[in-house]
Amino acid sequence: MSIPEQHNHGVALRDAVKVWARVAALSFGGPAGQIAVMHRILVEEKKWISDARFLHALNYCMLLPGPEAQQLATYVGWLMHKTRGGLIAGGLFILPGIVAIMALSYIYAAFGKVPIVAALFFGLKAAVLAIVLEAVVRVGKRALKNQVMIALAAAAFVGIFFFAIPFPLIIIAAGLLGYIGTKAGLDVFKTGGHGGGKAEAKDDSLLGTYVPPHARLNWTHTVTHAVVWLGLWLIPVAAIVLAKGRGNVFSEIAVFFSEMAVVTFGGAYAVLAYVAQTAVQHYQWLSAGEMLDGLGMAETTPGPLIMVLQFVGFMAAFRDPGALHPMLAGTLGGLLATWVTFAPCFLWIFVGAPFIERLRGNKALNGALSAITAAVVGVILNLAIWFAIHVVFREVTHVRAYGLSFDAPVLASVDPYALALSVAAMIAIFYFKAGMLSVLGISSAIGVALYLAGLT
Repeated sequence: MSIPEQHNHGVALRDAVKVWARVAALSFGGPAGQIAVMHRILVEEKKWISDARFLHALNYCMLLPGPEAQQLATYVGWLMHKTRGGLIAGGLFILPGIVAIMALSYIYAAFGKVPIVAALFFGLKAAVLAIVLEAVVRVGKRALKNQVMIALAAAAFVGIFFFAIPFPLIIIAAGLLGYIGTKAGLDVFKTGGHGGGKAEAKDDSLLGTYVPPHARLNWTHTVTHAVVWLGLWLIPVAAIVLAKGRGNVFSEIAVFFSEMAVVTFGGAYAVLAYVAQTAVQHYQWLSAGEMLDGLGMAETTPGPLIMVLQFVGFMAAFRDPGALHPMLAGTLGGLLATWVTFAPCFLWIFVGAPFIERLRGNKALNGALSAITAAVVGVILNLAIWFAIHVVFREVTHVRAYGLSFDAPVLASVDPYALALSVAAMIAIFYFKAGMLSVLGISSAIGVALYLAGLT
């Protein structure tokens, strides 16, 4: 034990609140940027935990369904200050995004069809496409360290894009392959998790290698957390379905996003690939272009990218309000989608983290993570191409033959301005290393300028 037991609370809770509020305010740029911010503040600046311990927690969060950055914040908050710390860290992480996306949803619902507002989001779409492509490259460089990992990514892309194989099956298969391969002694899966899994040097962090009492496995605490969080998550869902009926839009939101919270693995971009196709094609709550508009909102506001689901829930209820005022229905729909998306995130951490604390250094678990991360590269590529088709082309046809099932662009429907703006955004990001917010802002301004010039 590297530090005295009382050092579990060596950081006063009021000081921790300030730190987590700072992390939340700086949480732009998607999961990679958010994780980098947390690493800089928690590991390098505050020295709460070591690099190795940070990566171990991140490895677990990568294996969970839902947004890994928010779950990582919850994990570290729980590790440092028990359940209260986890609630503060995880709650503050999403609070700015809830407020910002709700405000933008009001504006979009009221003025989204105004031409100049549409022009603003026209520019955003092109920039978002470039950002998603950059995510493919960034994650790929870290994850695809050998031919086996490259093959896993390629197989995941082909399976989900051309054959519509369910995303959970791809992730489960990759995880099993990595786990079994590592158990068999294959070196190809020993690439580590985020950050390459570098070895732990001298540990001068506050927590050190110490496992606080609340982080040790206790079945009474585990069962209590499971009952409480399952109730907080599922009782409202059951009440809505029983009161409104299965076909009501609020019931559909509650059930769909609850299912999504369980079966969507691999981070925000992978979740969005699954949700976008279902919300657009199956439920028809919004169009592909509107889904991109929502992602643009999430990219430009603090908090997890998965906050776009609040926008999806808002638009679904706004367009089917029943006896409610559309704006009130949209507000309730957005908050409902947010609740059933994030309540399970706290469940996974408070119930599962004590087990994971006992598995630090488990090679088979890290092998499963490495394989999953490789497969996620292919899934993100699927999302990038899906976005590209709907951004650059005005018409899309769905191909369904010989087991294939995918969207294909109508080449004659290419939008030259969308194509040019997308290429410009890619050059800015990849060649000039421009910041994400700068690219989003400039692209939006160009979209407005094209409208004012009568070109769109």
